Amino acid sequence: MTQQQDPIRVMVVDDHPMWRDAVARDLAESGFEVVATAGDGEQAVRRARAAAPDVLVLDLNLPAKPGVQVCKELVAHNPALRVLVLSASGEHADVLEAVKSGATGYLLKSASTGELLDAVRRTAAGDPVFTPGLAGLVLGEYRRLATEPAPAADADEPGAPRLTDRETEVLRLVAKGLSYKQIAERLVISHRTVQNHVQNTLGKLQLHNRVELVRYAIERGLDDE
Repeated sequence: MTQQQDPIRVMVVDDHPMWRDAVARDLAESGFEVVATAGDGEQAVRRARAAAPDVLVLDLNLPAKPGVQVCKELVAHNPALRVLVLSASGEHADVLEAVKSGATGYLLKSASTGELLDAVRRTAAGDPVFTPGLAGLVLGEYRRLATEPAPAADADEPGAPRLTDRETEVLRLVAKGLSYKQIAERLVISHRTVQNHVQNTLGKLQLHNRVELVRYAIERGLDDE
């Protein structure tokens, strides 16, 4: 008998009540558990800490506290939290600021309901989800960040963590911008196995999220191999 999976717990943050309610309703009707909603940044931080969602669907333009600050504070408080920004702005500066603050994905409000539901599912699974055209921008920013000095243990230092061949292979594909699903298909392994390799690698390298993992890989030139 297959075990019933718990529904994905989602919180919706937007300062427009009609939009917020519509998104929450669409998610609930599709089987997600909407654990909280909020209409401003201060409220969002308080309620998210109390409700502990798996995925935060977050607008950037919020009263009381901007969305990027909300994202930064909540991801620092709970690194396992996935944040999907749902914004009217496709400005590159807004996208990059959201990613730097810890967002896992960025979707424009012009997306269809189906695209939103798929994006929340993929975000919950740890995949980076970006409106078409923005993924390349984000990967380019990772590359730029990788040229800046960052405190990280050198892979050749004595006592540095050793990754298995498969972990290194998965890390290389993550750095190239592939989703977990694409990595699973390429390596002919399950999506769950890819997630396990990524979690093990994060633990060994003492990194907190996929953004840091990609940066680590690019610093070591793994994306060019």
